[in-house]
Amino acid sequence: MAQTQEQAIDEMVAALAGEKMPDWTVQQRLAVGCRILAAHGHGSGLAGQFTARGDEPDTMWTLPYGLGFEQVTASDYLLVDGDLKVIKGKGTPNMANRFHIHVYRARPDVQSIVHTHPPYSSALSMVGEPLRVAHMDTMAFFDDVAHLPHWPGVPFGDEEGEIITNAIGDKSAILLAHHGQLCAGNTIESACVMGIFFEHAARIQLAAMAAGDIKEVDPELGKLAHDWRHKPEAMNVTFRYFARAVLEQPAHPLS
Repeated sequence: MAQTQEQAIDEMVAALAGEKMPDWTVQQRLAVGCRILAAHGHGSGLAGQFTARGDEPDTMWTLPYGLGFEQVTASDYLLVDGDLKVIKGKGTPNMANRFHIHVYRARPDVQSIVHTHPPYSSALSMVGEPLRVAHMDTMAFFDDVAHLPHWPGVPFGDEEGEIITNAIGDKSAILLAHHGQLCAGNTIESACVMGIFFEHAARIQLAAMAAGDIKEVDPELGKLAHDWRHKPEAMNVTFRYFARAVLEQPAHPLS
């Protein structure tokens, strides 16, 4: 019997719905995500943040300054308030995370944020071009990525938080000029997966721009693919794949 794309997606979602995520805490899921990002070239020294909204209003889980993604364990994470004052944990919060608080305040749908400076996203941010979404692997960003065309400077003050929050609007991601990428997910898993694929999208866009003109995709098909990629079941199974790959490698304990 012939099957439409919508029917096939529904069947795939139903098949994946029974697969459960590991019983990890928020901090463990963030730590796994950090390992994944490091393995995919997102660890630009100390430049990079992976945060999650806390249970209490105006709180978030963040890392102390001085840790790279490849070093992170769950116990490193700090719970901070809206002024980046430590509620739980030990260490000095990274002041560059201040703008995350602004995004969380403006976007109740956002539960986790990945902001990194990987090479291809950074290169694209230098040429003034927005992210172009024209390949099936990058459809999570179809009509769902913003562009901040001007660099507001070092991200320590509240000004950048307001600028980035206004620029991203209701989108899931943004390319920040002369800076890097930011992905705002409704789960920790989705933020991490989008971070990986944002860098992939930037890489193949730069290659395509060098070869010729980028051709746009059919908007209806792009929207369908976008919605599939954002299904929790699809995000979770992709996160588990990345997690298995990094946790099978010899490393210090997750916790």
